[in-house]
Amino acid sequence: MIYYQWFTSPLGQVLLTSNGQSLTGLHLHGQKYFPNRTEDWQESTLDLFVQVQEQLTEYFAHQRQQFDLPLEPQGTPFQKQVWQLLTEIPFGQTISYGTLAKQTGNPTASRAVGAANGRNPIAIVVPCHRVIAANGALTGYAGGVDRKQWLLWHEQAEVGNLLGSVV
Repeated sequence: MIYYQWFTSPLGQVLLTSNGQSLTGLHLHGQKYFPNRTEDWQESTLDLFVQVQEQLTEYFAHQRQQFDLPLEPQGTPFQKQVWQLLTEIPFGQTISYGTLAKQTGNPTASRAVGAANGRNPIAIVVPCHRVIAANGALTGYAGGVDRKQWLLWHEQAEVGNLLGSVV
C-alpha cells in the first residue's frame, strides 16, 4: 500500500508518499519522473504527513534548516548512496556533481551521480537542488531549473540574513 497526500507549497502542489512508517516520496507537481497513482494508492492523513507538512512549512518560513523525518527512498544501492550523501550537504551551500562523485568513491561517475540526483524521490528534504555544475551553472533539476534556482535563493537568502545579524 502506498499512502499519499497533497501539500501546497510556494513551489506549487507537492505529492507526499509513504509506506505507512517513512516518507518515500516528495514530488513537485509536473516534475520529471512524477509517479503514476495505481489502485494500491490510498489518500491518507498519516501523522507522518502532518509532521512532513509542519517541517516543510517551517523550512519555507525560514524557521528550519534540517529535516528530522524517517526516510525510505526506493532505488538502487548506488542511488541510495548518492541520496544519503545529498543529506550531508550543508544548508545554503552547493557542491558540484564531480565533488559528489568523488564522495561516492568513484571520481569518474559524475554522469551517474547526475542521473541518481535526477531520480531522487524525496525532493527538498533530500536536497538534490544543492548540486550544481563545476562552473556554477544550475544544470538539471527534475522539478525544473526555475524551482532549483528558487530553492537555492531561498536558502542562501536565509544564510545571508543569519550572517548579517551576527556581524
